[in-house]
Amino acid sequence: MTALFRNRFARTLTILVLVAGAAIAIAYFIFAPRQDNSVTEFWSAADSQSTQTIDHQLWQDVLDNYLVTDDPSGVALFDYQGLLDDGSEELNGYLEQLEAIDPRQLNRAEQFAYWVNLYNALTVQVVISSYPVASIKEIGSSPLPVGPWNDPAINIAGQSLTLNHIEHSILRPIWQDYRIHFAVNCASIGCPDLQAEAFTADNTEALLNLASESYLNHERGLNFSPNQLVLSSIFSWYAEDFGNSEAQVLTTLSKHLPQELAKNLADYDGAIEYDYNWQLNEIGE
Repeated sequence: MTALFRNRFARTLTILVLVAGAAIAIAYFIFAPRQDNSVTEFWSAADSQSTQTIDHQLWQDVLDNYLVTDDPSGVALFDYQGLLDDGSEELNGYLEQLEAIDPRQLNRAEQFAYWVNLYNALTVQVVISSYPVASIKEIGSSPLPVGPWNDPAINIAGQSLTLNHIEHSILRPIWQDYRIHFAVNCASIGCPDLQAEAFTADNTEALLNLASESYLNHERGLNFSPNQLVLSSIFSWYAEDFGNSEAQVLTTLSKHLPQELAKNLADYDGAIEYDYNWQLNEIGE
């Protein structure tokens, strides 16, 4: 009787595990980031003659006060608790400022800085709205750990936008620059750093290159030894942005590496492993 019970229990447990796994897989497929063409079309307009500029000082103040860039880990960390303790007036004020702007009336350079800063500021707001959490993936309206990226985050020009809209239906398809993945921050250790400077029309190119180089020259972006290559999962999830095939991805990444490392990478013909750390990028106790 005991053996029979154990066998039934084992079978039931196996079925439950399989069902749960299937449910999570389906959920990830449903919530996977994808381009919404209607969103892309709506936000594709720009005014090339516009001289309007946006003051990002409120976001810069937040970065100056709560972003820690000298942690021994080499990862830029954020003081979410400090922001909560001090109040988030500057962050809220900045988001209200951007919400009142129709970015379609800006030129492309101003638009890019607008959307990147908006994404990063919204991500911080999303985290502090549920803080403390161990990972941003614990946040969101879904009962499954799929994160907040498909939840409505802000209303711009009468349009309700999610974080996924901003990244995958606006930034990626309109600008088609793989360095976007180094600019937007998902509040995780495995993610490229939140930059210490707010993006502006004038500093965008320099910041994009800085963000790319700093991430790829840290082990969480690229960890290479003669017999092993571990890349961030970003380069698997969004391979098409970096060249699609693994060889083309490596060629793209080599542009941001020291010459000797880039040459060794070009000669590498082994397997590639992918890894990502979803732990929150918060400062330690």
